[in-house]
Amino acid sequence: MLYGLVIPLVVGIIIILFPAVLRPFLDQTFPPADMFTGATGSPYSFLTVIFTHGFASMVVLAVPIILGLTWNKWAGGAAGFIMGSFYYVAFAGYNTQYSVKIAIDAYNAMGQDPKIFIQSLPPNLYADPSFIGNWIVGGVLIGYIAGALTNGSTNFKRMLGAGLTASVAVAMMQFILNMTVASGAWMAQGNPGFALFTVMLPGILLGIIVPIIAKVMTWYGLQPLKH
Repeated sequence: MLYGLVIPLVVGIIIILFPAVLRPFLDQTFPPADMFTGATGSPYSFLTVIFTHGFASMVVLAVPIILGLTWNKWAGGAAGFIMGSFYYVAFAGYNTQYSVKIAIDAYNAMGQDPKIFIQSLPPNLYADPSFIGNWIVGGVLIGYIAGALTNGSTNFKRMLGAGLTASVAVAMMQFILNMTVASGAWMAQGNPGFALFTVMLPGILLGIIVPIIAKVMTWYGLQPLKH
């Protein structure tokens, strides 16, 4: 009951509370920049992103690593595809509002009726190749690599090495995609050092924390692959 019902429900509630409760509080404490009005916002508004979308993305990539380490590379890769696909659709939909707002402002600026059917919206994350690479391809790779490098071993050093290698490799891929083919690549290029920091830090933390969780799971026989 504890591991099969209570803990999953608690984790689910925490995931919902972060964006639903914590984000409004952080937005008031550290006002975000407004791309429409030009307001710069608080220099610490990135903390809001870390504790909301950053937390969600770490959960999305942590599940494939855990299944890769405790089961096999195929389970890790499949979990990465499922989790990454859901996150891609959810986050792309969340950001569609910005593309629509930009299109309406452009129509108004040209003196045209914004109610006309907009045939060509500005790039949004549904069409962003970096987002597909970051989460769908990245999710598959991070679970597959972690599982392939451990190959069923529960030796902690091997699990740690596999987790770190998988997460850092995917983080580097995300950084490169964000700097090149992303629809909003100009945002990352404005400060490449900070962009690298915000991508690599979660990757390194994932590569250390998740293998510890996976190892503890093996102590209590919670892994799908029995030894």
